[in-house]
Amino acid sequence: MRLVLDTNVWLDWLVFDDPSIAPIKAAVEAKRAEVFIDVACEAELERALGYDFGRKRTLDAAGRAACLALCRSVALRIDSPAPEAERAQLPACRDPDDQKFLEAALAARAAFLVTKDRALLDLARRVAHFRIVAPEAFEKADASRSLSSSEAKGSG
Repeated sequence: MRLVLDTNVWLDWLVFDDPSIAPIKAAVEAKRAEVFIDVACEAELERALGYDFGRKRTLDAAGRAACLALCRSVALRIDSPAPEAERAQLPACRDPDDQKFLEAALAARAAFLVTKDRALLDLARRVAHFRIVAPEAFEKADASRSLSSSEAKGSG
């Protein structure tokens, strides 16, 4: 399954090692999921990695470079945007800076846009092409897909 992660989810993966991201990491490691990123989303991540996170979490240049290298090793690049006619069907996010994540998910033909951002989560019922979920909801969706897959394999 294809995923797009917003910047906060990437930071939870790369900087904070947040336990809520563990199911996403596991799905990627088990090759049940592929993560996609485009130039605009990666540029925002690169800027965010320079923020002061406090409590010994602020990254020096080497730490930022290591995080970006890990992101690039995990994520597949989205090379071209979805056609304009398809992008026009997306709802407008109330935070214009977050529109890029909707467009990336569409271009990647993602099953999920994983986010903690309220402006994006509020659009979940208005997007038909992919599901917008918080990391915790992804874990439930992935578990149900894994269960469905194992049941299908067992019934053959």
